[in-house]
Amino acid sequence: MHRTGCRRQDHPQIGRRELLEVGGVSLLGAGLGDVLRLEAEAEPAVTRRLASAKSVVFIFQSGGPSQHETVDPKPEMPDTIRGEYGTVQTRLPGVNFCEFLPKLAALSDRFSIVRTMHHIAGREFRNEHNSCHYLLHTGTTALPAGDSNRTISEPRQGRLSWPSIGSLIAYSAPTEPHVALPATVELPRGYLMRYPGRGTGLLGPRYDRLGVDLAPKCNAKDAAGSCPNCFSHDDPNLDAERAPGPGPKAWWDNSSCRNPDFHLPSLGRSGAVSLPQLENRTELLARLTRFRRGIEAGDRSGAVAAWDAYRQQALRYVLASRPGKHNPFDLTQEPDRIRDLYGREEWGQGFLVARRLVEAGVRMVQVNLRGWDTHQNAFRDLKARLLPSIDHCLSGFLTDLSDRGLLDETLVVMCGEMGRTPKISPISPNGKSASGEPFTPGRHHWGDVFPCWFAGGGIQPGRVIGRSDDQGGVPVTDAYTPEDLAATIFHCLGIGPDREFHDGAGRPYRVYRGSPIRALL
Repeated sequence: MHRTGCRRQDHPQIGRRELLEVGGVSLLGAGLGDVLRLEAEAEPAVTRRLASAKSVVFIFQSGGPSQHETVDPKPEMPDTIRGEYGTVQTRLPGVNFCEFLPKLAALSDRFSIVRTMHHIAGREFRNEHNSCHYLLHTGTTALPAGDSNRTISEPRQGRLSWPSIGSLIAYSAPTEPHVALPATVELPRGYLMRYPGRGTGLLGPRYDRLGVDLAPKCNAKDAAGSCPNCFSHDDPNLDAERAPGPGPKAWWDNSSCRNPDFHLPSLGRSGAVSLPQLENRTELLARLTRFRRGIEAGDRSGAVAAWDAYRQQALRYVLASRPGKHNPFDLTQEPDRIRDLYGREEWGQGFLVARRLVEAGVRMVQVNLRGWDTHQNAFRDLKARLLPSIDHCLSGFLTDLSDRGLLDETLVVMCGEMGRTPKISPISPNGKSASGEPFTPGRHHWGDVFPCWFAGGGIQPGRVIGRSDDQGGVPVTDAYTPEDLAATIFHCLGIGPDREFHDGAGRPYRVYRGSPIRALL
């Protein structure tokens, strides 16, 4: 019987003779699952020798950036499709970017763009945030059987979730023994990381990512952009007295959250565990044991099963809570010149921490950038906030990686979970924003085509792959799915196409679901 929620191609094919031969081993105390697991665990040392990248930095543009206002402008179309912006010539003949990306345009020979990423799930899935979050971050093309856009963001009994790309990396390309951090780290706002697709799924909690809260508290309503340039797409246009600030009529009070400086990770803050106590291993172990007993007494949600993995992670995390030159989260160790190159804002600091984590041996760093869900006030906010920020911060990041000789061994990938509609329109014809003003035009959810950036780590630079139609609505050349995106990342990290993993019952699955994007390699 074919298990519901599985695909036959996910599982390795085993001949009858091999099955009988290996199955007989169970008489000696080892079953088929044990043999396959031992083979799989022995494989990474071989496959990673061919890796072109040691690490990957995945930059997630949460909300879905517009292809038109970034790297696939349509200057010849009417303004209802073209938008309000002009273009800037890149270093590549005949290739233009949005006019507000001049620094990245000048570096276009250092990275490549795939313009024809797309989702192939049903229309009800490929244009919604929850579904597209899951599809992108797991590198898949369909939701688990029985799930909808609404249910995928909630716990559900019996769900067979595919592991996130980060979890599959943690399994297939683990960090070296001397590295004191998990294989996958996500930043900068750990408490906001609740989107579908970031979990371990079939792999189990041992391969979970570390979500790190580095950024100061944000008081913005519908927060967007990069602090201290943070904003809300609902900020008023017309009434100056309602502008964000401490005034009596302000839309929201931003007077206490305009400092972008990161703090060090804090372990055990809620449990009142002091740093000297954490440094005492015996005391730490005793506290963790008491905590476990409390879970066993009152929690049946699966936390006990994950305990060992979390305890090991917590012990490693102690090191990240101390200031000093060996702590990758301590940005005070960086000179002012580098801080300025990246940008003194949340996004730039996130990229700088990512570089330091890569240097520390972390396999995957995910940096989440808020604010790309531009339904309204789109052209005001893209021009004034989002595009200048990403232009400065990303160009500084790529430049620093290149100057340090790290770009060749670090794969950089940037995209959102979807693109935006070809046609510009208000989100509601007669509606008003939360600030009380009529909706202004923007672009809406669109999973039929979206761009993805690639640099370093085995990627051939200076290429623009794929072409969308005249309106920027659908691919007219080869198109690629999140499965192909995941396979490209795995390929660059040296994870072979025959790599397998096993669920808790020992059933084997293929890591690869798609094919690497060969035009990039």
